[in-house]
Amino acid sequence: MVEVERTLTLHHPLPEVVAYLADFSHAQEWDPGTVSCSPVRAGAPIAEGAEWVNVSTFRGRRTELRYRLARLEDRRLTFVGRNRTATSTDDLTFREENGATLLTYRARIEFHGLARLASPFLRGEFERLGDGVVHLMPRAVDSHFGSGGDSAD
Repeated sequence: MVEVERTLTLHHPLPEVVAYLADFSHAQEWDPGTVSCSPVRAGAPIAEGAEWVNVSTFRGRRTELRYRLARLEDRRLTFVGRNRTATSTDDLTFREENGATLLTYRARIEFHGLARLASPFLRGEFERLGDGVVHLMPRAVDSHFGSGGDSAD
């Protein structure tokens, strides 16, 4: 298992940030590995149980995971993605701070079968992806709502 955690400040109100990030199709704007992310049912409301098909590249290979919104709360979102090789959990917690939103982003990847043996060797790659989220997410949120200034801590 590999776990990555990053904390960043987004200079937009918490309810707006949570609503934007609850639509996982936006992952293609803030996740450096995501190539595309589409809802399984177009037009379905964003609610617990909503699902997306996420196509990502990792170490030069394309992979597809089906993500489900497992938790939708005012201050927490949890997405769980699965395929036959791995289970990926993105857990986002939010708190307000001086009119901005402090986001703690945690990603956990559990590999299945023989892929589990590669976990220790992939930590560096996932750390780089976490750094990419810190760089891209504030830009994506600013772009969506209008610039709020320097957003990364």
